[in-house]
Amino acid sequence: MTLPRLTLLAAALSPSAFAQQAEPAAPVKIEKVEVRAAADSYDARREDTASKIVVGHDEIVKYGDTSVLDVFKRLPGVTVSGSGRGGEVRMRGLGSGYTQILVNGERAPAGFSMEALAPDAIERIEIMRAATAEFSTQSIAGTINIVLRKTVKVGQRELKFGAGLARGSVGPDATLLLSDRVGKMSYSVTINSYYHHFKRDSPSTERRTRPDGVLAQDDLTNYSDSGSMKGFGIAPRLHWTLDNGDTITSQSYANLWRYASDAQSDTVTRFGTPLAFPFVAWETANRSQFQRTDLTWVKKLDAGAKLDLKIGASHGEVTTATARADHAVRGGPVVVDDDVNTRGSERAYTSTGKYTSPLGGGHALAAGWDGGANQRDERRTETGTLFDPLLGEAPDESDARYHARVRRLAAYAQDEWNVTERWSVYLGLRWEGVSTDVDGDGFSPATARSSVWSPLFQTLYKLPGTRGDQLRFALTRTYKAPSTQRLIPRVQKSAYNTENEPDVSGNPALKPELATGIDAGYEHFWESGAMVSVSTSARRISDYTRYQTDLIGTRYVSRPLNAGRAHTRGLELEAKFPLRAVLASAPAIDVRASVSRNWSSVDAVAGPNNRVDQQIPFSSTLGLDYKGGQLTAGASYSLRTGGLVQISDKQSARAPVSRDLEAYAVWKFSAKTQLRVVLSNLLARDYVSDTAYVDPVRGTTERHSAAPSDPSLRLTMEMKF
Repeated sequence: MTLPRLTLLAAALSPSAFAQQAEPAAPVKIEKVEVRAAADSYDARREDTASKIVVGHDEIVKYGDTSVLDVFKRLPGVTVSGSGRGGEVRMRGLGSGYTQILVNGERAPAGFSMEALAPDAIERIEIMRAATAEFSTQSIAGTINIVLRKTVKVGQRELKFGAGLARGSVGPDATLLLSDRVGKMSYSVTINSYYHHFKRDSPSTERRTRPDGVLAQDDLTNYSDSGSMKGFGIAPRLHWTLDNGDTITSQSYANLWRYASDAQSDTVTRFGTPLAFPFVAWETANRSQFQRTDLTWVKKLDAGAKLDLKIGASHGEVTTATARADHAVRGGPVVVDDDVNTRGSERAYTSTGKYTSPLGGGHALAAGWDGGANQRDERRTETGTLFDPLLGEAPDESDARYHARVRRLAAYAQDEWNVTERWSVYLGLRWEGVSTDVDGDGFSPATARSSVWSPLFQTLYKLPGTRGDQLRFALTRTYKAPSTQRLIPRVQKSAYNTENEPDVSGNPALKPELATGIDAGYEHFWESGAMVSVSTSARRISDYTRYQTDLIGTRYVSRPLNAGRAHTRGLELEAKFPLRAVLASAPAIDVRASVSRNWSSVDAVAGPNNRVDQQIPFSSTLGLDYKGGQLTAGASYSLRTGGLVQISDKQSARAPVSRDLEAYAVWKFSAKTQLRVVLSNLLARDYVSDTAYVDPVRGTTERHSAAPSDPSLRLTMEMKF
């Protein structure tokens, strides 16, 4: 039943309607009835023609996470690679820009920290496997859109404060939520802060064998670091409803993030030539800040049409300071002293517009634009001093700056057509152009221009004779534009410059990667909250970009290159249902599970294991949630495989198998007070990484490293007042 029909039915059954029938002669004041249940119960996953998974606020805050990255680990078809709190968010096992991350439908510029984005500030997370014209089609793997809080609860006052404990670390945090309505104006604000202290040891080994197989070098490195991370975020929102029904909304977000650490690296040469500087000490400080504000006007037009206009501005800044001291022996005098300071800032301005109108014959038309301009400035200063006992101090200084200007413009049109009661079609077309200009010290100015037409098609067919079986199919054209950093030809030098730690340089000749994709799926819904789905996908990528490391002169340099075609394929299974839906006598337990299997290959790299972007081949999650009386509890288990990846004819890497188990419990003392207890990383699996580089002259260099992890306990008191 459609939303208008539900609204009419609710109005007919309202008390005011019965009063009119009982006393027809009496003058009755007809009040405006605002029906919310129909809108709240609308299931976008089931009803929208364009495929979309929507994760609501209750699911997001269930485990009491302090970072949205931890939330991503439990989402269907999404993985987070890497160790520690940081990591790269991936769909279909692909990162490095293949997965598009949006905040309120737009990309965030430099300075935005996912670490500082509190889950309490998020209203919902939308996972879109297939592209739509409304959002950027720089989404070869898919799009994850984080929508900040919009719902207003009258008189909401909520405070959460807690602390996380683990071996060598402690982490207090607090969140305040306020919202209310004053006449035709409503507001909401979320404020959060956190602090995290850590201490860890990460040993590694590096071995080099000559082409004849004889051991040439064997080094053992003990790396240890300790430090802290702290962040603060605020997200205010103001909403006005005008007399004519138009609305004006101001939504802003700001966060601050600080990181500081002291680290030491002590290398013992077990075989071969000892390092010139086996003991190195670092002091690192990283600061970032980000502010964004948007102003939206929604104008209601005749015949159900409306116009959405939005302008926005943002500013981000990242500052990094690293001091490195090299010693010939532990405790000995400093032989090399190197200080590097980097400061980057970015200003961005955006404008979007969208016109929507229902048309006859079941058509819903939308058209609009999406434009913006941003400028990034960066300055990197380095001061190095060599302390020679005979020659004295030998200073070496550098001061390099660069500027980048990016302008983009997109226009799109889309039509969602209900062909029949059971068959709907989505057609979209988007043109997107990007212009990038970079100049700076030490390299010639470079310009990159790209534009892509993206025709998009999706369809939903509800099988006849069933109430919850439906098929989906999508055909898309997506792309991935090279990032500004990848276009800058400036060389950033590595401290050691080995095969596994090379210098890094950009490539101004990079072209966008273009992908043609097919998605298909089957979904079965059988009662409220119960569904099973299976989906498959394939992508053919042209001008695939990969990094290649070569010995140029006396130094190893890694740079991105276009390397022909690549192919990806995937299969995803998802199930979500109350256990009583399959077993009537079961306890009140909700089950959620997902399984993803991914394959890929790169034509320019000989197989086997020539996967795209070190793609994660297999991932799965299983979650159980129980609610009874004052207690709510649950657990979640996730598995992610790795395996050997052939990056190029010389480079390979082996990612580990990752297993994670966590559990939570919430005890409700009263309607306004509850305690949340979360146990994370119960399996305490180390994050292991292996890389190899094969040189026909020097031989094979292999590195093995391990980053340890420990279980953690988090207690959070949640109070409403």
